[in-house]
Amino acid sequence: MEETVRDGVAEQREQLMESLRIYGGHYAELGRRFAARLGLHSTDATALLEIAAADERGIPLSPARLSERISLSSGATTALLNRLEAAGHITRSREHSDRRIVTLHSGAHIHERADEFFGPLAHRLDAAMSHYPPRFLAQVQAFMADLNTTMDSHLTEQHAATPRAVRTPDGRTP
Repeated sequence: MEETVRDGVAEQREQLMESLRIYGGHYAELGRRFAARLGLHSTDATALLEIAAADERGIPLSPARLSERISLSSGATTALLNRLEAAGHITRSREHSDRRIVTLHSGAHIHERADEFFGPLAHRLDAAMSHYPPRFLAQVQAFMADLNTTMDSHLTEQHAATPRAVRTPDGRTP
């Protein structure tokens, strides 16, 4: 009741969360369409986009970090990376002074395909954001950082509280 008295703040928050949900749905659909264009499973395309984005930022991902970002087990991530590497979409390298550290890189053709697919949208989104002053964009950026931190914490807590599947001695789930 107190929230509705405060100038509809609760309703505004609900509408904002609905807008974020819709944006997330659009983002997921774009990922599915990109995967279809490449002839990949959507999880493989999501991983490929994560690897390419990290490459562009100049901070290549390790397999472990990719596993965290796409919420796959290390075994499933290894299988995924094997598929992507066999298809020529990625390379694994040991360029760090600690040769145990593997970094992932996407092929130039992936950057080209991603730019071709996502480039027009990136320009449209940039044009939409250009109407807002830098201070407002900084506030939105801080807001999104807070939401992402909150969701990360929730997912971590939920993962820790989720019971693991019981397995038979031969490794199968009953």
